[in-house]
Amino acid sequence: MLGPRDDWFPADAVHAFTETEWTVTPDSNRVGLRLDSEVTLERNRYEELPSEGMVAGSVQIPPNGKPVVFLRDHAVTGGYPVVATVLEEDIDIAAQLPPGARVRFEIVEK
Repeated sequence: MLGPRDDWFPADAVHAFTETEWTVTPDSNRVGLRLDSEVTLERNRYEELPSEGMVAGSVQIPPNGKPVVFLRDHAVTGGYPVVATVLEEDIDIAAQLPPGARVRFEIVEK
């Protein structure tokens, strides 16, 4: 699902987020699934975002523009914008993806 900070990204970045095939990096762990591709997601807002509560499945976009999906052992707060949140029923599937696995995001509405 999009949000809660998808408005921090231009429409083309949100489109790129869903149209890109992301690769799980070896830097992934129980805290976060780190993703990579040739695409870098740029923000349209650059002010500091105060730390806010995170939930498992939050997809943060740090300054390098590469998504990090928070898994079950994630931090309780975060300071980068969350472009989307993975559905609860898909978090455990995401946690099992090995380095090199490829993933795509599909936006759904609940």
